[in-house]
Amino acid sequence: MASHSLEVYGKGTGVWFPDNREGWISAQLITKEVNGDNVKLTFIGDEGKEIVITTTLTKLAQTNNAELPPLRNPPMLEAVDDLTSLSYLNEPAVLIAMNPFQSVNLYSQDIINAYSGKRRGELEPHVFAIAEDAYRCMIRDEKNQTIVVSGESGAGKTVNARFIMRYFASVDDKEKIQGDKKPNSGSGMSEVEEQLMATNPIMESFGNAKTTRNDNSSRFGKYLEIQFDSQQNIIGARIRTYLLERSRLVYQPESERNYHIFYQLCAGAPPSEKKNLELGDFSQFHYLRQGGIGTINGVNDADEFETTQKALSTIGVTIELQWQIFKLCAALLHIGNIQITASRNTAMVSDTDPALVTATKLLGIKLEEFRKWIVKKQIVTRSEKIVTDLNIQQASVVKDSVAKYIYANLFDWLVTIINGCLSNDERTTSIKSFIGVLDIYGFEHFKKNSFEQFCINYANEKLQQQFNQHVFKLEQEEYMREKINWTFINFSDNQPCIELIEGKIGILSLLDEESRLPAGTDASWCQKLFKNFDTPQYKQYFQKPRFSNTGFIISHYAHDVTYESENFLEKNRDTVPDEHLALLKSSEFEFLEDVLTKGAPVSSPTTAKSDGKRSSSSLISLMETINSTDVSYIRCIKPNEAKVAWRFEPQMILSQLRACGVLETIRISCAGYPSRWTFDEFVQRYYMLVRSSQWGPEARKLCSIILDASIKEPDRYQVGITKIFFRAGMLAYLERLRLDRLNECVTLMQKNMLRHMHQKRYQQLKAVTIKAQALIRKRKAMRDLKLLREDRAAVMIQKYWRRYIQQKRYLRAKKAIYKLQLCVRGVIARRKYKALRREDSTTRIQSVYRGWVVRREYKKTIRLVIFIQSCIRRRLARKELKKMKIEARSASHYKEVSYKLENKVIELTQNLEQKSQENKALELKASTLEGNVRTWMEKYKELESDSKTFKQTTKEATVAIDEFKSLQSEKEALEFRYHTSLESIKKKDTEIQRLTGEVNQKDEEVTRLRDAMKNRTEDPATVLKLKQEIATLREQLAKVKSGVNNSTPPSSHRPTENGFLTSAGTATLKPPSKRRTRRHSSAESWGPNEVTKRKPKTSIDLIMAEKPGLRPASISTTHVSIPKIKTPGGRVYGGDEPEEQIMKLLEDDEALDDEIINRLIKSLKIPLPSLQNPPSQKEILFPARIISLIAKQMWKYGFIKESERLFANVMKTIQEHVMDFEGDDAILPGAYWLSNVHELLSFATAAEKDMLRGVDLVSDSSRNFEWHDYERLVSIVKHDLESLEYNIYHTWMKELKKRLSKMVIPSVIESQSLPGFITSESNRFLTKFITGPAAPAFSMDDLLNFLNKVWKAMKSYYVEMSIIQQVVTELLKLVGVTSFNDLLMRRNFCSWKRAMQIQYNITRIEEWCKSHEMPEGTLQLEHLMQATKLLQLKKATLGDIEIIYDVCWMLTPSQIQKLISHYFVADYENPISPEILKAVASRVTANDRKDILLLDTTPLEDSGPFEVPLPREVHPPDHYVPAWLDLPHIRRLGALSA
Repeated sequence: MASHSLEVYGKGTGVWFPDNREGWISAQLITKEVNGDNVKLTFIGDEGKEIVITTTLTKLAQTNNAELPPLRNPPMLEAVDDLTSLSYLNEPAVLIAMNPFQSVNLYSQDIINAYSGKRRGELEPHVFAIAEDAYRCMIRDEKNQTIVVSGESGAGKTVNARFIMRYFASVDDKEKIQGDKKPNSGSGMSEVEEQLMATNPIMESFGNAKTTRNDNSSRFGKYLEIQFDSQQNIIGARIRTYLLERSRLVYQPESERNYHIFYQLCAGAPPSEKKNLELGDFSQFHYLRQGGIGTINGVNDADEFETTQKALSTIGVTIELQWQIFKLCAALLHIGNIQITASRNTAMVSDTDPALVTATKLLGIKLEEFRKWIVKKQIVTRSEKIVTDLNIQQASVVKDSVAKYIYANLFDWLVTIINGCLSNDERTTSIKSFIGVLDIYGFEHFKKNSFEQFCINYANEKLQQQFNQHVFKLEQEEYMREKINWTFINFSDNQPCIELIEGKIGILSLLDEESRLPAGTDASWCQKLFKNFDTPQYKQYFQKPRFSNTGFIISHYAHDVTYESENFLEKNRDTVPDEHLALLKSSEFEFLEDVLTKGAPVSSPTTAKSDGKRSSSSLISLMETINSTDVSYIRCIKPNEAKVAWRFEPQMILSQLRACGVLETIRISCAGYPSRWTFDEFVQRYYMLVRSSQWGPEARKLCSIILDASIKEPDRYQVGITKIFFRAGMLAYLERLRLDRLNECVTLMQKNMLRHMHQKRYQQLKAVTIKAQALIRKRKAMRDLKLLREDRAAVMIQKYWRRYIQQKRYLRAKKAIYKLQLCVRGVIARRKYKALRREDSTTRIQSVYRGWVVRREYKKTIRLVIFIQSCIRRRLARKELKKMKIEARSASHYKEVSYKLENKVIELTQNLEQKSQENKALELKASTLEGNVRTWMEKYKELESDSKTFKQTTKEATVAIDEFKSLQSEKEALEFRYHTSLESIKKKDTEIQRLTGEVNQKDEEVTRLRDAMKNRTEDPATVLKLKQEIATLREQLAKVKSGVNNSTPPSSHRPTENGFLTSAGTATLKPPSKRRTRRHSSAESWGPNEVTKRKPKTSIDLIMAEKPGLRPASISTTHVSIPKIKTPGGRVYGGDEPEEQIMKLLEDDEALDDEIINRLIKSLKIPLPSLQNPPSQKEILFPARIISLIAKQMWKYGFIKESERLFANVMKTIQEHVMDFEGDDAILPGAYWLSNVHELLSFATAAEKDMLRGVDLVSDSSRNFEWHDYERLVSIVKHDLESLEYNIYHTWMKELKKRLSKMVIPSVIESQSLPGFITSESNRFLTKFITGPAAPAFSMDDLLNFLNKVWKAMKSYYVEMSIIQQVVTELLKLVGVTSFNDLLMRRNFCSWKRAMQIQYNITRIEEWCKSHEMPEGTLQLEHLMQATKLLQLKKATLGDIEIIYDVCWMLTPSQIQKLISHYFVADYENPISPEILKAVASRVTANDRKDILLLDTTPLEDSGPFEVPLPREVHPPDHYVPAWLDLPHIRRLGALSA
């Protein structure tokens, strides 16, 4: 065993040594000597100090290696989040989080949203992660939860509890159905959640105070029970308080304050209230000035008082009741100022004491009685009542006890009021579960410890016992769940210490017994403790100090604490005399009586429990509540006593770790199997310890092979169902084996690489040598050739008669030299045949060189030729120039030039005259326009004056009351007639339908008969008979129609507005997320239920009433058939003229509605988008053009009201139709109808322009209408179409962003598309053998396919480019912001390999943007791109950090610090040095608003700003209707209008 442990201690192994100043210091092993049984280890510390350990193997085996220093974890494990992942779990290896005493950007709403819905461990440890885990466990396990927040004063307990409450109140559950939560206006939280958050400032004002350790120290324990219903909505809360420090009201140590509320009241109360309550500066009151300090740096008490008042108002406390609370607080301050004087041995209080007068006046009690019972005491016996005098000390105690009693009851009354506000009887019935947050004192140990510290440490003993049991229970459950063999783990149980305190003959029992004795003293009680607990049973936990008879020592789990028994009895009694109780009950101040009634039970010397008993019973109740829930723990650590930012005192931190039980947890875990890995994780890490031939698809089997080959002692690990459990230090042993194996592999690779490098170097040297030899031979041959050429030149000088002979001689010599060269080269070639196969490159170089020489000569020749040509051309040019100069001096040339100039002057003169005429015409036109403007201005002023006159007349009463009553009765009569007429209309409509059906049957029969008559001779009698029957039916139909028209009520009594009949739809629309105000149509509905109620609202207005979040996008709609009305003059359209047929078709509104609404919009099959064979505009925009055609014909023939109803129905139907689609199904309809609606908007804009130019579109109308009605209609239609386009865009974008938001993280952050840089999550060497973690839900191909689908839809459907840019930019912004924030919060993803994968994914998006002509879209990914660059850059020196800040200029210092501190170090990388981390942290400026951590995330419902593009150019309608659409009326209308 000892030898196995020594194997881990290899050269370079890191260890820890204890240090008095730093707690622990690091060192490395430099030598290890084992001689037989003797062992000598030499270490060197970080500061260069050498440490030698000498021992023996026998001693190590006996002491279980206790003499060996704790091992240090590898660099890659030193900052892990889960302690079970550590190779060595020991005291110096614990990773903790503590209060930095500075505001950090880690608790914003963006951080809350980041942790919402995330599993624990997916992001870095955080208080929000624990809150989210508790919330999910509550939902999943259907069990109540508790979060225990503990730590000493100043460690941040209150702040953490406040953050937990804020998380539950403001987090948006992404897994819940939207709409369950009813947010309050403007805050995003429900009313209950706002009230829950308002409890914080109230409880802090009345229960917190400044201490030497903390500026906002909670002086009470609080258990907040946050209640949820079955839908997991917060419906209420309940607060329970523990151990309120009553003594702080009457006494504060130096440099401490009383409760905040008193200082807030003195600083923030208005002057009038200060006068009424006789308040002044805090220094005027004894209860507030004892600590010598009344302000807190950075805190404005007046502002805090205003915050407290707002919080009280939020929970339902009225202003009047608030000032009654403050009145009671002021009375307590005045009680503290009552002067008690001594007269011999008795105490006296003056009747004229101003503080006494004010206090009794504010409390509403009798002055004499209150003064009397402060200085006197009444003892009741069986036969009489004895009144005795008190001394000055006893009188002061009575006075302070009354003040403490009132304040304690006031505090309990406030808690009762808060509970009544947060959880009433109605809400209680809906409670399904709750999450409790416990914020309570931590363990306290001062130089002088009294009764308060005793109660606090007693409570912490109980909590520590529960914590130890909880940890042990988790370990036990884990072992049982994995079904491994295990033995019971011994852990330190502090039950004997608890029994010492709360047992039947415990400290509290003896204290209560002594408190009941009239003559009981602290000294006598202390002696009883020494007598009862001076036994071996309690020796381990109770001791007597060596130099004190009034103190005692209790050995708590965290530390031995010496308590002084002074004032223990008085503080334990904490009672108020019965006379004072009766006096307070008889108070005239009703609020005081209410406080005493609803507050804590009345305390009296005979009936009340002692303070110790109350603490014990409340703790027992608390433990029962905690044990009935699943518990999570947050341990708050205070880094230094001076509250200096970013300063850490190691010894102080270690003492707190021991006090809060963290180190005990480590000891419990180390006693069992502290390290545990899943099979897949173990295989991914240690697969190289066995040969690849042993790899297989079963992870469990491969784990067994690895363990059998690596660990020879089977008791050092256990194999469970899903995990492998290791004893302490075994992972380090495996890491050593893994490192040795990797070193072997690296050595083998280095050997082969060095061999390859030297072989390559030899081959290069050989090739260079051969090349040098060839060059030398070449130069020698060139020299020989030069000599031969000289000989040849000399020979040529000789006589011509010797030329023939010398030439033959020269040729023979040349041929011989060539043959000699060939022979030499042949010999060399035969000797070096195999080696010269690699000389091909040399030959190529020679050929390139020779080609270069030839090209150089050729270029030189070309340059010379060009030079000669340029010289010749220059010579010719000079001659030509000379000739032209001679010609220029001639007279004819001057004449020609002057002639050209004259022509130019004439031309310019003509142009000047033409411009003058144009200017005159423009001036005339401008003067005309100015006259028109003045005329319009005069008309405008007249209209404005008429409008003002009309408004004044409308304000005056025009009808008397009697006349109004008569009109009212006439109106009721008309309503009755109207209802009767409507019933008759319905009957006539039924008969019309019946007759119409008969006519249609007859027509079909006539058609059939005509077809039959084609094959036979006509029967005149039959034909005549049929014609007579058709004429009879038509006459009957005309009579019925005439009767219907005559039975309608008079038009003057119909509910109209601006002369238009209106209609209202009752359908409801799904509201879009964004809305803006719109102009309302003046059209209203009229029907049997709306005669008596005039509602100047359209159908969209009615929908707005039902759905207040909707932005209206249409005019009025109708589902009530409007009766057909005769045209003026009784004209009947029955001819065959096209105009009459068109008017007939337009009057048939039911058929038009059916074809447009049901067939053209709802049943339309949208053509599929295609960029290769894009559809034409008429194939895409035909719905808009058909609707425009119908509207144009309606306007042409005066159907103004009908066109208004048509547009209303169309816009309402389009909006409902688009909102019916979700997810991928919404892409095509959204883009298609967005383009068509913009086409309609362009048509309305063109009509408005024509109207402004005076073009009369309705000049052919035979119907009566008003021109201003047409103007109003066009403007309303245009505005509503803009609103409709706005709504469709935002609804469409909401669906796109919902779909895209699910793809962003898996595709951009998690997917790994770049081969060669796969991280350890999916090892590429084992993918063929082992199934690793599941692949991401989406890949980059899915994201790009989604963008392609959106792009193709918009391009194919002719959406404007400006809208395309808005859509793509908004989607890429969502990708960039979401990905960056997620990367910032994931520690294990901040590695250089992951950064390369993410950068590759970003590059693919950038390529997509460039290929789609959207380069500006890549700007939305700049933050993410710079983050990936930061992770890939070096971080070894301060110069590297400067480079990072230069490259990543868009990232804030906090973001850079977060990424560098989260950087995940690979096996072969050195960890980032502390100097680098300090340099990065020094650049972060506290409270810098520009220094943000997470980028602002816009909600999915927010689609950003939308700019309506410019209208399109409207072409004349082409009357195109697809053949597959069944639209007979529209086809006929199009043919007639053409």
